[in-house]
Amino acid sequence: MKKIYTLFLRLFSSTALKAIFAIALIMQVTATAYGQKDTYAIKGRVIDETNNPIPGAIVTLKGTSKATSTDANGNYSINVKGKGDVLVYTFLGSLPKEITVGADNVINVTLLTDTKQLKDVVVIGYGTSSKQDVTGSITSLKAEDFNVGVNTTPADLLQGKVPGLNITKSGDPNAAPSVILRGPSTIRTTGGAQEPFYVIDGVPGASIDILAPSDIETIDVLKDAASTAIYGSRAANGVIVITTKKAKAGQNRLSYSTYFSMQQVSKKIDMLTGDQLRQYLKDNGQAPLSNPLNDDGSNTNWQNLVERTGYSQNQNLSYGGASNNADYGASVNYLKNDGVIKRTSLERTIYRGYINDRFFDNHLKLSLNLTNSNSNSDDVPQQYLLPAMLFYLPTVSPFNPDGSYKENYQRTGSGTLNPLSLLNNNTLQTNDNKTLVNGVIQVDILKGLKFTASGSSQRDQINSSSYLNSQSGLAVGLNGVAHRASYLNTDEIIESYFNYDRVFGQHSLKFLAGYSYQQTTTNNGFGVQTQNFSNDNLGANNIFLSNPASVSQIAFDNNPISTLRLISYYGRVQYEFSDKYLLQGSLRDDGSSAFGANNRYGLFPAVSAGWRIINEKFMEKYPVFSDLKLRAGYGVSGNSVGFNAFSSLLIYGTQASGSKFLYNGNVVNSIGAVANDNPNLKWESTATTNIGVDFGLLKNVITGSVDYYIKNTSDLIYDQYPVSLTQYAYPTITANAGKIRNSGIEVVLNATPVKSGSFTWKTSFNVSHNKNEVVSLSNSQFNLPSFYTAQLGGKGQSGDYSQIVQPGDPIGTFYLWHYTGKNAQGISTFENAAGKIIDTQPLTTDQRIAGNAQPSIIYGWTNTFFYKNFDFNFLIRGVTGNKILNATLADLNDPADAKLQNIPQFTKGESFNDINAYLISDRYLENGAYLRLDNATLGYTIKTQIKAIKSIRLYLSGNNLFLITAYKGLDPEVSMGGLTPGIDNNNFYPKTRTYLFGLNASF
Repeated sequence: MKKIYTLFLRLFSSTALKAIFAIALIMQVTATAYGQKDTYAIKGRVIDETNNPIPGAIVTLKGTSKATSTDANGNYSINVKGKGDVLVYTFLGSLPKEITVGADNVINVTLLTDTKQLKDVVVIGYGTSSKQDVTGSITSLKAEDFNVGVNTTPADLLQGKVPGLNITKSGDPNAAPSVILRGPSTIRTTGGAQEPFYVIDGVPGASIDILAPSDIETIDVLKDAASTAIYGSRAANGVIVITTKKAKAGQNRLSYSTYFSMQQVSKKIDMLTGDQLRQYLKDNGQAPLSNPLNDDGSNTNWQNLVERTGYSQNQNLSYGGASNNADYGASVNYLKNDGVIKRTSLERTIYRGYINDRFFDNHLKLSLNLTNSNSNSDDVPQQYLLPAMLFYLPTVSPFNPDGSYKENYQRTGSGTLNPLSLLNNNTLQTNDNKTLVNGVIQVDILKGLKFTASGSSQRDQINSSSYLNSQSGLAVGLNGVAHRASYLNTDEIIESYFNYDRVFGQHSLKFLAGYSYQQTTTNNGFGVQTQNFSNDNLGANNIFLSNPASVSQIAFDNNPISTLRLISYYGRVQYEFSDKYLLQGSLRDDGSSAFGANNRYGLFPAVSAGWRIINEKFMEKYPVFSDLKLRAGYGVSGNSVGFNAFSSLLIYGTQASGSKFLYNGNVVNSIGAVANDNPNLKWESTATTNIGVDFGLLKNVITGSVDYYIKNTSDLIYDQYPVSLTQYAYPTITANAGKIRNSGIEVVLNATPVKSGSFTWKTSFNVSHNKNEVVSLSNSQFNLPSFYTAQLGGKGQSGDYSQIVQPGDPIGTFYLWHYTGKNAQGISTFENAAGKIIDTQPLTTDQRIAGNAQPSIIYGWTNTFFYKNFDFNFLIRGVTGNKILNATLADLNDPADAKLQNIPQFTKGESFNDINAYLISDRYLENGAYLRLDNATLGYTIKTQIKAIKSIRLYLSGNNLFLITAYKGLDPEVSMGGLTPGIDNNNFYPKTRTYLFGLNASF
C-alpha cells in the first residue's frame, strides 16, 4: 500500500506540474494564433422568451476553444472564418442552440428555458444530484445567500441560514465559532468531536480555515445519515460540503472585492467609577482605601483602557478563464482584522489556483488545485485580562510616577493584576501556515462509466511563541519566561471510485463504488519553555540566551506525535422510476488504526426513498401545488474524530505524583501506566431516522420543507470510566458504554411575495426544535451513574461543579444551589437538601437540577429587496428556551470585597452584609433567549456603458445592529460547544457591532 501511495503522489511532482502549465500555455497560444487568421466578426444579441437580455450567455465557435460571453445588455461579438461555421449559444437554465453562419453578420438569438436544467444541483458524497431527486435532508446555500460581514471562517457565512445548525461566536478575531448540528451527540470535546465533518472540493476532512469566504460558490449541509453515511465513521455530526468558484465555459473574468469595517464593543459591564466606589464604602461604614497603594484619587475605567475601536479590511482579487476544453483560475485574499481588545488581531493571506484540462474529446480530465493560507495571530492572556478589566480597582491609576505599571501583588481577591500590564507585558503570537494540494484524474471509460482518482496532501505548520517579560505579573521574579513551539500536522488522502449512470426508458440507475486511504499525522514537533533572561529585548527569540537556574526550569510540551490511518470501501446505488419514485442505498466499511484490535472495522449502511407526488396524475386536480415530494431515510454514521493513535493502547508515562527513584546514581522520574488498553474500543455510532416533505405552491412562489428526525447515538466513548486496579494497571479506562438521543423538527419557508418589473421581494424563514437527552452512561461492563462538569471556581467554591451529565437530562444541565431570597438582615438564603432555608454556604449535596443550556427553538429570517439597481437585505435570528449561567455577575457581586476589587452597579442594590451574594446559585441562572438584527446591507449596482467593466456594486452593511434580550451579561450568544455550554464565566471576549463599506467589481 505504501508503494502504491508513493507512486500516486509522484503524479503531482513538480515535473508534472510544469507539464500541465506548459499544456495550458500551448492551448492559449494556439487559441491566439487561431484568432489571428483571416476572420470577421459576427455580432448580435441574446434574449429570453420574455425579450429580456441574457447577460453572461456563452457563445462558442463549435469545434474550437474560441468563445465569448454576452454583456449586461445581452450583446456579443465573435470572430468566425466564414459561412458554414457553427455558433453554439448556451446559458445555465436554458436550452442550448446551434446556428450556422450565413450571409448575415448579425445573429440575434432567443434561448428557451430548460425546465430540467432548472433543477437545483446539490453536492452529495462523491457526486452531485438535482435537488428534486434528493432523498435525504440537505440544505444548500449559494454565494448570494451568505452572510455579509467580517467573516474569518466559512462557518460564519451560515449563521442563521440553516435550520438545526447552531453557530455561536464571540468577538475574538482568533477564536473559531462553535458549530453544532442537530444537537450534541457525543460527550467527547477534543479534536472537533462535536463539529460537522468538512469536505472541500471533494477533499474529505480538509480544514475550512484554508478558504477565503470570497472563493466559495456553494455550501451544502448534509444533515441526516441517509446523506452522510457515505462518509462513514466521521459523519455522525453532519457533513458540510464546500464547493469553490470555477470559471464557466467561454468565460474570462477578473473580479475584485474589498471592504473596510469599523468594530466597536456592543455592550460593556456597568462598573462603579472610582468616586462611586469610595462613596459606596463610605455609605456602608467602611474605612477609606489605603493611599496611595489602593487609592491615589483616580477614576480609571479599565474597560476603556483595554478596549478599542477595531478596524478591519479585506481585499480579494480573482481571475478565471475557460474554454470548451480547459478552465483555470487564481485568486489572492488578504484579511486584517483588529480585535476590540488591544493587541488582539488576525492577519491572513490566502493564495488559490486551479487548472482543469480535458483531452481526447473530453474522455480524460486532469485537475490540479493548490491553496495556501498563512495566518498571523496576536493575542493576550485573556483568562487573566478579561476578568481583570472588570475587577481591578478603579481608584488607582495605571502607572507609577516613573512610568512603570502600578501593581499591588499583596492584594487578595479577584483581578489583582494591573490590566494594562497584562496587556502590554505579555506577548502571544501564532503563525499558522496551511497548504492543500489536490490532483484529480477522471477517465470516461464507456458511455456512463467514469473512473476518478484523486490524491490530496494537506500540511499545517503551526509555530507559536509567548513571552512574559520581566515586568509581567504572571512571572514575578523570573526575569522573563519564554515558550516556543513548532508542530507540523499532515493529512494525505487517496480516493478512487467508479461512477456508472444509465437511463433506459423510464428507469434511471446510478452506481458508485470506491476506495479511500487516509493517513493523518499530528504533533510532529516539539515545544519548550525556559526563563531568566538578561533583558527583554529579544522576547521569545533566541531562547538559548536564557539562564535557567536548574534543569527543572526548562519544560518540554507533553504532545506526543500521533499517526492514524483510515482505510475505507464504499458504494451507493440510486434508482429513479418515471421521475416519481426514488430509492437510494449506500454502505461504507471503515477501518481505523485508532480503535481496538477487536473492532478496527465498522459498517455504516443507509437507505432512503422519495416519492415525487407532484408528478402523479391525481395532482392535476390541485393546481395550487407546483412541487410536492415525500422522503424518508434511515442510516448509521460514525464518530472517530478527535482520537489519537494511542486511544486503545496501554500507555506508560511519568506519574502525576511526580515520584522519583535512584537509578545508576541518578534521580530519575518514575514511569508507570497512565492509560489502560482496551482492545474492544470502537467508534460511536449514530443511527438517524429522517422523514421530510418538500413542497412548492403557486408556481413555486412559496417553497419549503419540513423534516422530522430521531438521532440515536450509541457506544459513547468516555475516558474516565472507573475500573478496578486488581484487573487494570490504571484506575480509569477509555471505553464505549453510553447513549444520547436527539430528536426534533425543522421547517423552512421561502417565498417571493412580490416580483414586478422593477421591484422584487424575497423572504426566507427557518425554525428548528431539538430535544437532547443523555439516555445512559453505563452498560453491563462499565458503570457510570453520572459525572459533573463546569468547575467554575470562585471564592470558597474551587471544588464545586455547576453542571451534571446524567441519564434523563440533556448535556448542559445546570446543577446548582437553590436561591430563596434574602433574610431580614439582607443575607442571601438557600434551600438545602432537607428542605430547610439556610443563610450559610450550602454543601455540594444541596445542589439540584436547575435547567439546561440547550435552546428549544433556533430561528432565522432573511429578507431581500431589489428595486432597479438597489438591493437591501437583512437577517434576524435568535434562540429561545435556553438558560445561561451568569457566573461573571456572581463573582462580581461581592459587597464585602469592595475594598479589594471593583463591583458592578448591580451590587449597589445589595446589602453590604450579604456575605453569600457571590455564591453561584440558580439566582444567576438567566433566560438566554434573544432576538438579534444580525445583519442589514444596502447595495447599489452600477451598470456602466464601458464594455470592459461588467458591473460595480457598492454596499453598506451593519452587523449586530440591535439585540433584544433579558440577559444581564455582555451578550447571550455564549459558546454552546463542549460539555459546558451556556456558561459566562469571566471569559467572554466582547461581542462587537460592526459597520462596513464594501465594493464588488467584475471585469
